[in-house]
Amino acid sequence: MARVRGRRRGGATREPAPEQSMDPRPSDDRSAYLPTVINNTVYLDGRPIDNPGSLADAFQCLKDKPGTLAWIGLYRPKEWELVKLAEEFELHELAVEDAIVGSQRPKADRYGDTLFVVLRAATYVDEAEEVTFGELHVFVGPDFVLTVRHSEAPDLQVVRRRMESEPGLLRKGPQAVLYAILDAVVDGYAPVVKGLQEDIEEIEVQVFGGDPAVSRRVYELSREVIEFQRATAPLVRLIDGFIAGADKYGVDEELQSYLGDVADHAITVNERVASFRQQLQDILVVNSTLVTQAQNAEMARMTEVSIQQGEEVKKISAWAAILFAPTVVGGIYGMNFDHMPETHWALGYPLALLLMAGVCAVLYVVFKRRGWL
Repeated sequence: MARVRGRRRGGATREPAPEQSMDPRPSDDRSAYLPTVINNTVYLDGRPIDNPGSLADAFQCLKDKPGTLAWIGLYRPKEWELVKLAEEFELHELAVEDAIVGSQRPKADRYGDTLFVVLRAATYVDEAEEVTFGELHVFVGPDFVLTVRHSEAPDLQVVRRRMESEPGLLRKGPQAVLYAILDAVVDGYAPVVKGLQEDIEEIEVQVFGGDPAVSRRVYELSREVIEFQRATAPLVRLIDGFIAGADKYGVDEELQSYLGDVADHAITVNERVASFRQQLQDILVVNSTLVTQAQNAEMARMTEVSIQQGEEVKKISAWAAILFAPTVVGGIYGMNFDHMPETHWALGYPLALLLMAGVCAVLYVVFKRRGWL
């Protein structure tokens, strides 16, 4: 995704501010955007009563009709849109800055009457066998819910349809909408858990099949599991905090029970993810052991071959030495000198042959005793 870059001024590049360098959206040129308000609905007594054509109309509707609830959904909004919403709903500047910047960890911060929640959705992509992550910011006020998405996931249209089909639940107010969003995000983790489990099972087959490419796949999957754990681990503490402060902030008892159910699902996901991480660590150890065993076996084989080659060299060297001895004797007697007494001996020739045979026999006995032959 595009990032805001520093502009040149006077031949130098001006470094962007930290919050700009982290901004996952394009530069804030109003003419470059399509509308970012995905949904803008006002509810009364759990049922939709108006779909304002603009944010200003939604603000006015809340003022004119007490007891209404505005649920506004934004997708990669412009900075000026968030600033406008912040002014109207009195959102804290720190929360607005986090929503603009994005790339936040899951958390929940309360600023006066407004609760700011950051959630990380996850999606398993079957074709690529990888996990993608999305970020969702939720502002929950006394009479409004404002959602800011920086990615396609989660699909809040499904959440909205569910709430509109259950007016009794939606009638419980903004906290009910927050519960439904939390439930959808946590339920979305189930396909990811299933996909990761299947990947780990495939990796186990690869490991014991001796696939040399498995180490890289284990490393990549470990990174996804760690990222997934970062998205899910804070949820349990986050939901427990909601439940602990339910009485203080007037959360309906039924909603508290629903939140407890979401917390149970989050705990289950966290336990599975933790087990995945341990499994991958164990797989790395097993793979390392198998690789070491294979290397040791190859080294043993090479050592055995080297020993065999050494034995052959010994035999060749021994026979070369044996055959070299007659060559030395024959070379001496092959010199053309007249004054060599041995050349006139009648026994010179058989004596030379006997000498050659004797030297060869001695060398053979010596090499045989040393195991070279």
